[in-house]
Amino acid sequence: MTILTFTLILLGGAFLAGLLGSLTGLGGGVVIIPLLTLVFHVDIRYAIGTALIAAIATSSGSASAYVKEGITNIRLGMFLEIATTTGAVAGALLAVYMPTHIVAIIFGVVLIISALLSARPKHSHLETEEKSELAQRLRLNGDYPTPSGEVSYKVRRVPGGYLMMTIAGVLSGLLGIGSGALKVLAMDNMMRVPFKVSTTTSIFMIGVTAAASAVVYLQRGYIDPGLCFPVVLGVLAGALGGTKILAKANTKLLRIIFSVVITLLALQMIFNGITRKF
Repeated sequence: MTILTFTLILLGGAFLAGLLGSLTGLGGGVVIIPLLTLVFHVDIRYAIGTALIAAIATSSGSASAYVKEGITNIRLGMFLEIATTTGAVAGALLAVYMPTHIVAIIFGVVLIISALLSARPKHSHLETEEKSELAQRLRLNGDYPTPSGEVSYKVRRVPGGYLMMTIAGVLSGLLGIGSGALKVLAMDNMMRVPFKVSTTTSIFMIGVTAAASAVVYLQRGYIDPGLCFPVVLGVLAGALGGTKILAKANTKLLRIIFSVVITLLALQMIFNGITRKF
């Protein structure tokens, strides 16, 4: 296989990964890493490094639009990024020394959990009876625009959400995925933030978390420009296409179909990890 052929195939695969990630809300990394490791037999550490660079690019592009619309809670995101970046650096350092087959097994398990979480019912959490004194002191409460006007919400259980964000950061650094499903779970279920705000704030945070992890992979030599360049272009194009399809398609059916696909990829990763093919 020539370099040109490899690049074109990788570009097409990255496009599908970005499309899939955009439609499921799980991010392109959940497909990029299995694509590179299972199809092209790339070392999983290089695959993780490539997925992190792609996550930085896609997060930066998407987050700016949501911030402009006023949906993202920037103050909450910046506060929780302290937890995710700390965890991400720890996870990246752990990944460097952990056997690759163990990383593959953990990746598969987390992928299945993420697919299940993405299919959960979404909630608005607009009730305001319960209050968090810590959230008030840190000024984490906010509001977001709706067709009927601004809607206010209160953030709850700040320490619990912070702890879950640390865990999400560790998984992000260890596995090269945005851990968006876990971040949304922390803000949606634990901190009772409206789903639209938790999703956009998670996208805002993913790039910073990935950047913290990528520094460790870069220092260790696991960032390959030949892999990153076509993957970033493909994922960005796929994510853009996914947003247009999302507006017209049956999203519930798409999420079910793609969750099945992701689960099959995860099972293949687990099997290869158990049989030590990595």
